[in-house]
Amino acid sequence: MKSINPDDFKVVGKMELSKIPTNLFNASDEEEKEAKLDKVQAKLSELQDVMYAHNKYGVLICLQGMDTSGKDSLIREVFKEFNPRGVVVHSFKTPNSTELEHDYLWRHYLALPEKGKFAVFNRTHYENVLVTRVHPEYILNENLPGIEKVEDITPEFWENRMEQINNFEKHISQNGTIVLKFYFHMSKEEQRIRLLRRLENEEHHWKFSPGDLKERAYWDDYMNYYQDAINKTSTAIAPWYIIPADDKEMARYIVAEIIWAEMQKLTDIKEPELDQKVKDNFDVYRKELEG
Repeated sequence: MKSINPDDFKVVGKMELSKIPTNLFNASDEEEKEAKLDKVQAKLSELQDVMYAHNKYGVLICLQGMDTSGKDSLIREVFKEFNPRGVVVHSFKTPNSTELEHDYLWRHYLALPEKGKFAVFNRTHYENVLVTRVHPEYILNENLPGIEKVEDITPEFWENRMEQINNFEKHISQNGTIVLKFYFHMSKEEQRIRLLRRLENEEHHWKFSPGDLKERAYWDDYMNYYQDAINKTSTAIAPWYIIPADDKEMARYIVAEIIWAEMQKLTDIKEPELDQKVKDNFDVYRKELEG
């Protein structure tokens, strides 16, 4: 199987989603993909242990994609070897009444990772320039000055919100949070197959929601808004990676390899040195414990 180069998936400059494949390495062996993912899982787990001791960086993993694109299963598989205290997953749903009393980024600030830990946003602050663009009436719930009706939401409003998101990511990056953003690029046909599977398999019935079909009707709108948002917010400090998602196992492996490769660039992450005075007294401490 071909090795993974993060640069092959990173968005640099303008891209068109319609020209990017939703599947790669069709002939890849399932066992080979699982074995390679297992190796990366173990390396990431060890890295997080060292990060915790180093206590300088937090890592924010942002996952976006259409319904059934594989975000939940990726979280389960990629991070399952982590110390449970080393990774926290946040799934952002419709803002509640308390969250709506604050600006739209407030709840995301609260969920940022502590130093030494990973945080995974399953759906992210980008919902505020994706779902709300498909359904602009949701913006009215934010009770914003000057926005009394949908017609008050201008193109400039969305441009400003993109800039605010870039500033948010710049701010947290400059304060020690590594930001990696992944868009799960799935075909509409693959989504149809996965939704049918939920209907046909009783054990997956709980996953099905009629709302998935409602949102599927807006597929082209979502693709346009995803493309626009990714193009305007993929930066050097908070890059977007477009992950072919028709093959779930391959998508998991690609994401894991990208996280590992990007973290290797932080050459200062290492376990802290114990104070020399403490080292010099090891024999004293040992005798005290043995006694």
